[in-house]
Amino acid sequence: MAFEPLAADFYGFSNELTDQEKEAIAGLREYLETEVKPIANEYWERAEFPKQIIPDLHRLGVAAFAWDETKPFPNSAVFRGFVALELARIDASVATYVGVQNGLAAGSLSACGSQEQREEWLPKLASGEIIGAFGLTEPLSGSDSAQGLRTTAERQGDEWVINGSKRWIGNATFSDITVIWAKDVADGQVKGFIVPTETPGYHATKIEGKQALRAVQNADITLENVRVPESLRLQNANSFRDTARVLRATRAEVAWAAVGVAVGAYEAAVKYAGARIQFGKPIAAHQLVQDMLAGSLANITSSLALVVQVSRMLDAGTQRDEHSALAKAFTTSRMRETVGWAREILGGNGIVLEYDVARFFSDAEALYSYEGTQEMNTLIVGRAITGLGAFV
Repeated sequence: MAFEPLAADFYGFSNELTDQEKEAIAGLREYLETEVKPIANEYWERAEFPKQIIPDLHRLGVAAFAWDETKPFPNSAVFRGFVALELARIDASVATYVGVQNGLAAGSLSACGSQEQREEWLPKLASGEIIGAFGLTEPLSGSDSAQGLRTTAERQGDEWVINGSKRWIGNATFSDITVIWAKDVADGQVKGFIVPTETPGYHATKIEGKQALRAVQNADITLENVRVPESLRLQNANSFRDTARVLRATRAEVAWAAVGVAVGAYEAAVKYAGARIQFGKPIAAHQLVQDMLAGSLANITSSLALVVQVSRMLDAGTQRDEHSALAKAFTTSRMRETVGWAREILGGNGIVLEYDVARFFSDAEALYSYEGTQEMNTLIVGRAITGLGAFV
């Protein structure tokens, strides 16, 4: 399948991709269009994840591109951003699965693992041999994870004993390992642990009743005297600053996914507006509809400009927390406005799954909140602007 720029890529940002990167995007897009899009609404409504697509996703390399140990060819952070966009423009739940497997689980191993841990675990995560999850958020600790983490880890000889609970943990109902972040009782610092989910005392329970990202299998996790060997402690995770290094990269990936959700809703709205006849002509011919479509395209274009530059900075080694925070805050806000306009263009049909917009509209709310709320990200940027922290 030949690569074609998306119509929503109005300024042609994808032109900077290499031929090899474009070929990979084209193959991924073809698979998503033919195999995932037809089933996305069904699985969303049933609140189930289509596990049968997992081998194909990993065959296409979605969890392998970032890591030296697994990447099939040299590639850029801009390319990996477009991968996240393509996933999310079809199904934000599938994009979230990949974000957890690749950005959070594998990202923790990459940023905080020893060379031996990287060599052991990254290929398994990239191939899908094992499924990973990331346990940071807790029932009583979300935005204040740096200070409010209640899960503890205590060193006992060559083992660590972990006690506590986690909430909203994606992939956790079927993960093989979960990276658990816990506070060391000896020094009060946050450390990371690779916890096999078959370990005694580890329990994951699916969260029911979600109205966004319904196909994502989020879980509550309890850890009761869970024992893991020192060899499963992330050797380069010694404080929350190390955890933040993981979040910096994944926050930028969520910004790309937000653009993808906006693109998916925009494309559905354009298609519908061209086919829906009212007052004797397609609603696409009405000024108010064109105004919303133009506004949506402006949101997508400005968001693309921002995330492309953030990814360039990641490759250059100049990206800082405030850069990914601004990207996440801005793109999710523009996404929220865009999916709202798409729902408005579809009228009553905007609240039924048949036309896809209802799913994008609902899923946008989850992206708006996870990987740092709007408020927390603006405070990170505000601190960079003023030199003053306003978190408490």
